[in-house]
Amino acid sequence: MARIGEAVLRPEDCVHGIHANIGQFGQQLVQVFFVGLTIGLQRTVIPALAETEFGLPRGSFLLLMAFIVSFGFVKGAMNFVAGRLSERLGRRRVLLLGWIVALPIPFIILYAPTWGWIVAANILLGVNQGFAWSMTVTSKVDISLPEQRGLATGFNEFAGYAGVAIAGLVTGYMATAFDPRFSLFAFGLVIAVLALASAYLFSQETLPWARAEASRHAAGIFSGPRPRFPEGVPDHPTMSQVFTLVSFRHRTFSALSQAGCVEKFVDALVWAFFPVFLLQRGLDVVDIGWVVGVYGVVWGASQLWTGPLSDRIGRKKPIVAGMWICGAGVAITPFGDSVLVWAGAAALTGIGMALLYPTLIAAVSDISHPNWRGSSLGVYRFWRDSGYAIGALLIGLVADTVGVLEAGFWFTAACMGLSGLWVLFAAEETHPRFNGAD
Repeated sequence: MARIGEAVLRPEDCVHGIHANIGQFGQQLVQVFFVGLTIGLQRTVIPALAETEFGLPRGSFLLLMAFIVSFGFVKGAMNFVAGRLSERLGRRRVLLLGWIVALPIPFIILYAPTWGWIVAANILLGVNQGFAWSMTVTSKVDISLPEQRGLATGFNEFAGYAGVAIAGLVTGYMATAFDPRFSLFAFGLVIAVLALASAYLFSQETLPWARAEASRHAAGIFSGPRPRFPEGVPDHPTMSQVFTLVSFRHRTFSALSQAGCVEKFVDALVWAFFPVFLLQRGLDVVDIGWVVGVYGVVWGASQLWTGPLSDRIGRKKPIVAGMWICGAGVAITPFGDSVLVWAGAAALTGIGMALLYPTLIAAVSDISHPNWRGSSLGVYRFWRDSGYAIGALLIGLVADTVGVLEAGFWFTAACMGLSGLWVLFAAEETHPRFNGAD
């Protein structure tokens, strides 16, 4: 049995399905929207004002990427920690911890005297995102039916990246009309307080649903296609066993983890290089907010159909197609010469991300036993969000070496193409209806 607030839930009380748990599903959508707003407030204004407000030397591409490097490494590690903690403390407590950590971030942005303070703020942002975003998706997977995981992750990522896009656009307008720092401070503090209050008052613990699913598998009464779980894994593996399984030992898990890592190269590029690139091409902060916002909105909204699509046709095809379409959108961007062309390239990139992003999460969930699903998702998300840091370092080094921003775009597009090939040749289909256990 497990507690939800003051109530006690027994495994037999846990009915799976989005419709049966629509209230909690909706609350977790609200939570991930707040998480998206929190990261989105940094997407437009901070990179564009890195030189004028925070003293970053012009042309320092690697230093510009430093705030994403700190965010990526910390968020990746916290995804792993959060997944393991959620199986011991519960999903709700980890979510609340994530929002408590977010409270100082607006104050640091307001008073930051140098770029190093922004790098430090993003360490806290990485903890917030690793704890809070991880728990929203894990909770939705807990309460959904296996055949609904694409839908559940699609809705989750739609709400989160809609928040990213909206925050980038709103803060762009606010920074133009008011003091940029105070605008970010006010926006960020209101979001953090509202998110913490709503999580405390309305979020529920979903770990009992995962345990109920595990007990049905153990009793042999699980209905529907049986997932192809990896063989030779203990019922309750250690942290190191799950980490090595998902990272290296299992061919499909490994292919999915590297794809998650490489696709974050694109988001790191959009986060740091897009605003600077477009500023150099003569756009103002509001126009930059619109272009970056198109990427986020298309990515977010398209997941409403790409997630369910993977429930119908399987996971592998959307992942491979998404990697290549996304890479094509990135490759087109440096050749643009107008807001319309850049917005079109951003939209194409967003469609590619929508095809691969929720589908990768669903694929990892498909072949993860409910006893250690939180941990396996944590390991996948560790590699995925470490891609922010790895990508930012590599993109910054390439651009510094070649001497032009455009080199970062071409490097990222090439990495996406190669990563898609890896998935194509190394990964099996994970959807149990198309490749279930014998």
